[in-house]
Amino acid sequence: MNIRERIEKEEKKLLSPRAQLSVNSKGRKFPDEPCSLRTCFQRDRDRIVHCKSFRRLSHKTQVFLAPEGDHYRTRLTHTLEVSQISRTIARSLKLNEDLTEAIALGHDLGHTPFGHIGEEALTECLCQVKDENPELYPNLPCAFRHNEQSLRVVDFIEYGGKGLNLTWEVRDGILHHTGDESPSTLEGQIVRIADRIAYINHDIDDAIRGGILSQRDLPQGPLEILGKYHGIRINTMVMDMIRSSAPACRQTRGEGRIQMSPIFAEAMENLRNFLMQRVYMDSPAKMEDEKAKRVLKTLFFYYLKDPRKLPPEFYTQTEEELPIKVCDYVAGMTDRYALRTYEQLFVPKAWMI
Repeated sequence: MNIRERIEKEEKKLLSPRAQLSVNSKGRKFPDEPCSLRTCFQRDRDRIVHCKSFRRLSHKTQVFLAPEGDHYRTRLTHTLEVSQISRTIARSLKLNEDLTEAIALGHDLGHTPFGHIGEEALTECLCQVKDENPELYPNLPCAFRHNEQSLRVVDFIEYGGKGLNLTWEVRDGILHHTGDESPSTLEGQIVRIADRIAYINHDIDDAIRGGILSQRDLPQGPLEILGKYHGIRINTMVMDMIRSSAPACRQTRGEGRIQMSPIFAEAMENLRNFLMQRVYMDSPAKMEDEKAKRVLKTLFFYYLKDPRKLPPEFYTQTEEELPIKVCDYVAGMTDRYALRTYEQLFVPKAWMI
């Protein structure tokens, strides 16, 4: 018995009846020789951590565009916080911690530069292209969604266009961490809620650090339920998730789901709505959004008009596929690379004699 087989045997003995066992994975798109040391989900986690898209998250906006301070969250630190929260919950519920971690680490790989404003910019680009050329692009999506792009990253873009060949369960969790459909596994459902727990709380923390909010501005109703301070709120939400989800994890079968209790879920949603109005929609943190959007839209149409300027791995001679390839390239940029490329292409340089 090798190390992987021992771990798989321990999973069967120790995990919940509703846990997704590594040995029962639906597998990969392409057959892969099993590792003697790691389960399939541990292997997926490692592939994600070592990929280029994961490293680029350190220079992608969470809420604040290219913040000057050293302590504001980036897309990478957000991802690590989601992973930490998710693993704690999975371990407590005796679910598969490795699967949970892999989904959490991969869930935002498809995020654009400049946060959600980048999604808006690329959505507008795709819609404009489709509206202007409906016959040429009949199947072009008229929306850019980062969860779908995250799946595209791991399926088609990483590893020189070969993709990471991840398991079905990790891919399902990445795709459905947001949107209308819920993940098929309980582990994926943990990440879906942990993502929201993480960003609501750290965005409050960053907004206070940036002077956009003060502690007195926060709505008192949700704070009375969840806690006044950052760490207390996260602990409260995590504990509630574990208590509310434990019955579902003890079932041998059934439709039980990962969830928060109604009163805590409502308090969290009220905090999110507060942030939407005071930070995400109209605040000093969003003053540069239109400029950021202009940068990405200008880059998109530059490469669409002259695709030979794309790196070789993104270049295509297939006209129908070109807008998607341009999206892949622009979405993969970091904030600073997008700004530097825009400057090199469109900002005049002083003439030196």
